[in-house]
Amino acid sequence: MKKRKNHSPDFKAKVALEAIREELTLAELSKKYDVHPTQLGTWKRAAIENMATAFARRGAAPEQVSAAELDKLHSKIGQLVVERDFLANASHQ
Repeated sequence: MKKRKNHSPDFKAKVALEAIREELTLAELSKKYDVHPTQLGTWKRAAIENMATAFARRGAAPEQVSAAELDKLHSKIGQLVVERDFLANASHQ
């Protein structure tokens, strides 16, 4: 059985960029870097989908949930737990 290879993010980015350029086919890149063509396609797709994050504002905080929203969510969780417990006890009787 062959041992699974772990490639660094830098290596994946380099190979995905070459795949995006399409100077070589995926089969040629596969032979060049000793990576399966399906994996190259996956890396290429991931690179294209996540490209917008490279141009996001630096230091921009991800969307924060307000304290009121958090309290509302916690109360909903509590309500659902109570309902689940009630229905579990009712089904046992």
